[in-house]
Amino acid sequence: MVSSFIGLGTMDDQTTSVRQQHLFNVNKLHRHLLGRLHSVSENTVLSVRQYSSGQSNPTFLLETPDKYYVLRKKPPGPLLPGAHKVDREYAVQKALHSAGFPVPRPVLYCSDTDVIGTEFYIMEHVQGRIFRDPRLPGLCAAERGALYVAAVEVLARLHSADLTELGLVGYGKGAGYSKRQVSTWTKQYKASAHRSIPAMDELSDWLSSNVPTSDDKVALVHGDFRVDNLIFHPTEARVLAVLDWELSTTGQPTADLAYFLMPHYCPSHIGVISTLGGVSGIEGIPPPGELISLYCHCRGIPPSLPKQNFFIALAMFKMACIAQGIYARYLLGNASAPDAARFGESVEPLACLALNIAKARAAGLWNLFLPAVSGLSQLDYSYIAEETGRCSYAPEVFNCQAPDSGNMEVLHLFGSEEQKKQWLEPLLQAEIRSCFCMTEPDVASSDATNMECTLHKDKEHYVIDGRKWWSSGAGNPMCKLAVVMCRSKSADLNSTSQHSMILVPMDTPGVRKIRPLTVFGQDDASHGGHFEIHFDNVRVPTSHILLGEGRGFEIAQGRLGPGRLHHCMRAVGVAERALELLCQRAASRCAFRKMLYQHEVVSHWIAECRLAIEQTRLLALHAAYTLDTHGNKAARKQIAMIKVAAGRMACKVVDCAIQVHGGAGVSEDFPLAQMYAYVRTLRLADGPDEVHLSSIARLELTDQLRRTAAKL
Repeated sequence: MVSSFIGLGTMDDQTTSVRQQHLFNVNKLHRHLLGRLHSVSENTVLSVRQYSSGQSNPTFLLETPDKYYVLRKKPPGPLLPGAHKVDREYAVQKALHSAGFPVPRPVLYCSDTDVIGTEFYIMEHVQGRIFRDPRLPGLCAAERGALYVAAVEVLARLHSADLTELGLVGYGKGAGYSKRQVSTWTKQYKASAHRSIPAMDELSDWLSSNVPTSDDKVALVHGDFRVDNLIFHPTEARVLAVLDWELSTTGQPTADLAYFLMPHYCPSHIGVISTLGGVSGIEGIPPPGELISLYCHCRGIPPSLPKQNFFIALAMFKMACIAQGIYARYLLGNASAPDAARFGESVEPLACLALNIAKARAAGLWNLFLPAVSGLSQLDYSYIAEETGRCSYAPEVFNCQAPDSGNMEVLHLFGSEEQKKQWLEPLLQAEIRSCFCMTEPDVASSDATNMECTLHKDKEHYVIDGRKWWSSGAGNPMCKLAVVMCRSKSADLNSTSQHSMILVPMDTPGVRKIRPLTVFGQDDASHGGHFEIHFDNVRVPTSHILLGEGRGFEIAQGRLGPGRLHHCMRAVGVAERALELLCQRAASRCAFRKMLYQHEVVSHWIAECRLAIEQTRLLALHAAYTLDTHGNKAARKQIAMIKVAAGRMACKVVDCAIQVHGGAGVSEDFPLAQMYAYVRTLRLADGPDEVHLSSIARLELTDQLRRTAAKL
C-alpha cells in the first residue's frame, strides 16, 4: 500500500535487495525500457532495489546514472478477484498529473507479462518526506498541525476535481458506492479468511443493514488516503505527491475522509497496525471535528460528516479486510513485506472496535449522560463515565463530551420549546458543538458574584459586553453556540439575583475569539480548545434568555451538579488507566538488579493508588445515588466532596505512574502527561478545591448543628 518515496532517511534506509519471491529478470526489463525511457540506453547500468515497506503491489526503486524511477507491479501467484489493478493506478495518475494534481508523473505502462512476470508501470521518483507514523513523532506541534491541514486540503482538492475534465467519467460505477464497498470488502474478506471471526461477520451484517439511504454523491476517491501515502515537501507543509492509487474509483467522498480520520478513533495497540492509531490527543494534531470543518470549508459544503459512525466503521472494516488479505498472501508465500505474518493479529481487534463505534447510536448508546434521553440514572451513568475516562476520545463517540453535555442538560431542563428546537436538537444529534462562557480574566472567578460581563435590555434585544476566558469547546470549528453567564448591575437586586444565562450564536456580530489558551504551556485542542472570548456590544433577541433575568445561579447549580460528578467519574477512569500503565512498566523494567515492582517504594505506590481509587469510586457512587434519590440540592455536600477527592486522587496516581515511567512519562510516547494536565486542571475547573472545602465545612456544620438541635 505504499509507493514511491524517499523517507526521513537515505534511500538505503528505505530499500532492500529484491526479495526472493519478487525476483525478476532485470536484463529483460532493461531491454524493454530501451527507447521507452530516455535515460536508459544499451550502456546504462540499471540498478533495482525493493522498497522495504508496503503490503500491496511490490514496489521497486530503479536507478540509472542520472535519474531515479519507481516501478509498481502485481504480486506473483494467485490473487483476489479485482485486486492489484496496476493499469488503473497508471490511468488515474496520468489523468491527475495532466491536470496538475500532485502525483508522481507516470511514464510507462506494460501489460506484457513476459517482461518481468506480471503487469507493471513506471513513474518518476519524488523526493520528500513520508511519515510511517500518523502521530508524526519528532515534529513540533505547529508542524504536525500544518501537515494535517495540508493533507486535508489536498483531499478536498481531489474530491472537487471535475471527472469530465479529467476524462474519468467511466472510471468507476459512481452512485451507490457505500453499498458496493460493503459488498466488495465482504467478498474479499471471505475469499481470504483463514478462520472464523464472528466479529467480522457481525460487522459486515451491520454495515449491510445500515448503508446510508442517500448514497448518490460521486467524486474521484482515493480509497486508501492516509498520512503514509503522502510525500511532503522536505521543509514545507505541502503535499508533493499522493501515492498508491490501487483502490481509487468514483463514489462517495465521505468514505475517503472517514478513512483518513480513522487513526483518531483507533487506540495505539491494534495489533501490528499500531501506526494506524493513537493520534487522538497528540499535541498539534487537529481533532476530527476541526479536520471535518476544514475539509468542508475547502469544498464549500456544510461543516458536518453525516452518518459519521457508519463511515468510520466502514473504514475499519475495510482495513481489517486489507489486513486479512495481507495475511492470506503471507500464507501463500507472495507477501510484499517481511512483517505480513503479523497482520492476522489485527483483524479481530479492528472489527470489535468498529462494532463498538458503529452500534453506539443504533443501540441507544448515545447521549447517555441525559436521563430523560438514555433512561439511565446518575448512578448508572457513573460507571459508564468511568469507562470513557480511560480513553480521551471515548466521550465523543457517545456524544457525552464536555462542555456539550452540560449545555444540553441546561437546554433540556431550562430551555424553551423554541430554544430546544433551535439548539438542543442539533446538539443531541452531534450536528453542532457548543461552549460555556463563565470564567473571566479580570476578576477572581472562584467567587461568581464578582462577574463583570454585563447584560442589559434594549427593546427587543439583550446587549452583552465583557470578557470571558477558559471557554471550553470554543475552538471546535463546529461550535455554533455559546452559553454565557452575565450580570445585570441593578442596585435593586441582591448579589445572587443579578446573574443571567443567555444563548449567543457564535456568528453574532461582536463575538470575538481572541486567543486559544494553553494548559501547562501545551495546546489542548483535543478538548475543542479553551479560548478567551470578547463580547463587544453583542445583541441577541430577548427570546435567547434562559428562564428569565436573574435566574443564572439557579441554572448554574442545575448544570454544575451532574457535570462535576461526570468529570469526577472520568477522573477515576483516568486513574485506573494510569495505574494499569504503572503496573505494566513496573513489571517490565529492571533497575539495580530488581524489577521495579520489587522495590518497596514502587510496590507501596501501587498499593496506595489502589486504595485511593477504590475510596474515591465509592464516594462518587454515593454522590450519584444521593443525586438520584434526593435531588441536586440535597447532594451538594457529596458532590463538593467528590470534586475535591477525585482531582487529588487522580493527580497522585498519574504522578506515581509518571515517576515509574521516568522520562518517558512526560513524553508524548505515553498518555500520562496529557492525563496529568487534565486531572490537575480538574482541581480548578468548576470551582477550585478551596471553595468546595469551604462549602463542605459549612454544610457539615449545618448538619451537625441540626442533629444536635434534634436531640435537645
